Amino acid sequence: MSRIPKLYGLVLAGGQSTRMGHDKGLINWHGKPQREYMADLLMPFCQKVLISCRADQLEEIEKRNYKGLPDIYPDSGPLGAILSAFTQKENVAWLIVACDLPLIDSQHLAFLCAHRNPAKFATAFAAADGLPEPLLTIWEPAASPVMRASFTAGFSSARQLLIENGIILLKPIRAEALSNVNKQEEAAEIRKII
Repeated sequence: MSRIPKLYGLVLAGGQSTRMGHDKGLINWHGKPQREYMADLLMPFCQKVLISCRADQLEEIEKRNYKGLPDIYPDSGPLGAILSAFTQKENVAWLIVACDLPLIDSQHLAFLCAHRNPAKFATAFAAADGLPEPLLTIWEPAASPVMRASFTAGFSSARQLLIENGIILLKPIRAEALSNVNKQEEAAEIRKII
């Protein structure tokens, strides 16, 4: 029987946050900057947790005792960040979570991990539209070469990779848990829930 790959965590926090107008990773939803909150949330499930970031964010992240991972493929969106993680450690699975999912909780992470199938390309939740949510997914090591080939060919949709490859697709425990906050209006709605 083959070994199950170790699980590492990656918080996606390197975006420009242009629609929000300020860094989404620094929003204080739960008593600390969201990128740190998400890293702490991942720690019980992962052997190592990193925060994906731009080079200019690295010093501040590490000053606060978190491990940053600068994007090797800047301005390439989530796929570039995930590829940066696989470049650092290719033989592990990566539990990816975006910093702009403020309603994600340990219950959903435990559910995702409990239903993980290492023989598949990935394990993901279905978004409201029924399609896989790449920003809360466990990407197995088998995803790395496919992802790299697609990226090299000019395709940058992490969601499309999930659609085209064999994955486990899970229904979230609560649909609102996958609420993605990119704009001020969305943030105002989420604050009513939190």
